[in-house]
Amino acid sequence: MKKYDKLIKNAVGRVVPTIINGEGHIPFQGVGKYKPAGRKYGPKIASCADYPVDGNKTVESLKEALIKAGLKDGMTISTHHHFRNGDLIANQVFDIAHELSIKGLRWYPSASFPCQEHLIPYLEDGTINRIEGSMNGPLGRFASEGKMKGLGVLRSHGGRYQAVQDGEVQIDIAVIAAPTADPFGNANGVYGDAACGLLGFALADSQYADKVVVVTDHLVPFPAIPWQIHGNYVDYVVKVDKVGIPEKIISGTTKIAKSPDRLLIAELTARFCEKTGLIYDGFSYQAGAGGTALSIGNYFGDILRKNGWKARFIRAGSNKYAVEMLEEGLVDYILDGQTFDLDGVRSMRENPNHVNTSPFTSYNYHGKGNFASMIDVVVLGATEVDVNFNANVVTHSDGYLLHGIGGWQNCLFAKTTILPIPLFRDRIPVIRDEVTTLCGPGELIDVIVTERGIAINPLRQDLMEKTKNSGLPIKTIKELKEEAEAICGVPEKPKLSDEIIAVIKWVDGTVIDSVRKVE
Repeated sequence: MKKYDKLIKNAVGRVVPTIINGEGHIPFQGVGKYKPAGRKYGPKIASCADYPVDGNKTVESLKEALIKAGLKDGMTISTHHHFRNGDLIANQVFDIAHELSIKGLRWYPSASFPCQEHLIPYLEDGTINRIEGSMNGPLGRFASEGKMKGLGVLRSHGGRYQAVQDGEVQIDIAVIAAPTADPFGNANGVYGDAACGLLGFALADSQYADKVVVVTDHLVPFPAIPWQIHGNYVDYVVKVDKVGIPEKIISGTTKIAKSPDRLLIAELTARFCEKTGLIYDGFSYQAGAGGTALSIGNYFGDILRKNGWKARFIRAGSNKYAVEMLEEGLVDYILDGQTFDLDGVRSMRENPNHVNTSPFTSYNYHGKGNFASMIDVVVLGATEVDVNFNANVVTHSDGYLLHGIGGWQNCLFAKTTILPIPLFRDRIPVIRDEVTTLCGPGELIDVIVTERGIAINPLRQDLMEKTKNSGLPIKTIKELKEEAEAICGVPEKPKLSDEIIAVIKWVDGTVIDSVRKVE
């Protein structure tokens, strides 16, 4: 089977394959242009006659569960990443597959992390054919060097749910690591020694996979409440010694920025939002877990206090800073998609206004609306931006694929999207003539904030009007690019071959760009 075939230029001029790993795919047609047809994918019908009448679905080991689930060559195996760099189960799944001499598996994680570098030998020997999911760090580097046997496919969190719902990806066996579960398969992430918060990234897996295995280290009598995963979807339950290391969910830069430049970017972002009226009594926002984004959240809190205002909701990745705002009464609700620290886990367990969500409600583009377009302000990062406001979040300027998309693409549909980014990193300008990899179209990105000025997308004339005589350092994006190049020089383009090693999906399932092998 060829990795890819039938190259075509899509609506943004990027050359992408329409045959990927032997399957047909649709090129990007423009924002909002592709409309799906047909009905949602339906998993096989099950019968209660095949399940224990006492509700006890426990089996002795993960190996036994995988064998009972029918593990064989060429299957699609899914896992979730709520433990982030503290995951212990995904590696075990493929250890077992290798032991059983299974080959050609498609691994469909909601994201991968450096702790899964362990799987590289299985990518080399063909146990795993390819990863269709975010590849962070070592796995991305492995793929960038052209070593993966199949073609990688990167999707957003919402795009992953969409792909399963639409039948683009049919999961054979889903393995769900759960901090708490009962013998029937009800499971949650808020209780147990390994509590990680919520299990929303595994929702599609539980609903649509042919076979579902729940793995837990905290087995409780029926019913496990709350049941974030419903036992009616589950085939087997396995008790193990440890499912994850909750302290390692804090694997990103989940600390307030200390760099003067980053703090200045955060302050400018907050001032921009205040002066343009984006912050008001009852507004909503989403910010990431990076140091700059956390600092912006703190500045937002200061503005709310000063005016006696309250945010209606924070759409999160939650952390202690968002939790403090909830507990202080500065916000009514946290709508949480992923907990980034143990304060977030505690808050979700204790506070009914800290609500667990899933990619279905938050981000799925093939639904009857989702949360993303209702958010007033979203604050996101990027590895590169170009003069047309297109942005990249997966590759660095040397072409290496080192990051995943996460919910980034989905968030672009907020009412105002702001990218607070440094003008350069390691003396390499961030603003380019053209991004190395196009992950988000410029028409959806409204504002770029750097330590040396703010650029507003010309499509947002309303924001331009509101910043006249504001005292803010408003510049064009080309002026910011020229300023960076005056300091750092014009950056070289990455040395890339023609060979495609992965593709980037847009939120509607179409292919927006290709990632090429690093020479």
